[in-house]
Amino acid sequence: MPGQSPSTVELEFARQHDQEHAQICCQPTPRRLRLTFWRDEQLVRNALKVAGEPGLVLDVACGAGRFWPVLGEHANRVILAADPSPDTLDHARSHHGGALLQRIKTFPSSAFTLGLSANAVDCIFCLQLFMHIQASEHRLALLREFHRVSRDTVIVSVQIEGRLKLGHASQRNLTDKACVEAEFLAAGFSVVWHQDFLPGLAFKRVYVLRKAG
Repeated sequence: MPGQSPSTVELEFARQHDQEHAQICCQPTPRRLRLTFWRDEQLVRNALKVAGEPGLVLDVACGAGRFWPVLGEHANRVILAADPSPDTLDHARSHHGGALLQRIKTFPSSAFTLGLSANAVDCIFCLQLFMHIQASEHRLALLREFHRVSRDTVIVSVQIEGRLKLGHASQRNLTDKACVEAEFLAAGFSVVWHQDFLPGLAFKRVYVLRKAG
């Protein structure tokens, strides 16, 4: 595969996630981050509602389990959580406890080869890794694996080009909306819903996809 390999993509994500988790663990959390977390959680709740409040969710590249409390708000939901690093999974479990942790089953796995059977879960949830992948062929590889493992829906986040004009360095991190939506279709999904972090201004968009046919 030309360019950046999937393993390198995941390692880079792990480094970024370590930095994010360090910010989360610091006290007190800056007001800007609290607002960001609140809005992210609101988007996740909205997406899960559109997806039909799935009972069995796979959190791909879960990292420190940032979204486990939101995923676990539905009392009957079971959460599978995969990450390429066993150490990261152990660390995540150490930060969550009680009844929530009893409903979470973690296992080490690459996002590109999940090691689950076809149609194994109701919904795949992949916010942080997916939006950091820039190469179209890598996004398609992920989407095709998600299509195989999910029996119904997929929730992903994308950094898309918006109305604001940014510098060249920032623009390189954005994805063309038409391009990524074409990739969804090519992988066998239809777009049933999307919502922007800040409509028309912010560049993060959460999508709910459903397996076509």
